[in-house]
Amino acid sequence: MTTIEIKKLLIYRIAEINDISFLNAIKTILDSKTQNQSLSLTMEQRSEIIESKKEIEKGLFIEQIELDKEVNKWLNAR
Repeated sequence: MTTIEIKKLLIYRIAEINDISFLNAIKTILDSKTQNQSLSLTMEQRSEIIESKKEIEKGLFIEQIELDKEVNKWLNAR
């Protein structure tokens, strides 16, 4: 199983859990693993993020479900 497949499986499985204690335990494990990892961005990447946030504030984006519909429409037209 690839890393991406495992991540998708875990996301799906976690979404089904309603036990708050168990979810908190998972969160603790995840927090301990991700706390020490930092992301280093270039100035170009930072600028891109800032510009994207501005576009979102202006409403210049498309919801994922709408994008999926457009892609499916495009694929079915071929």
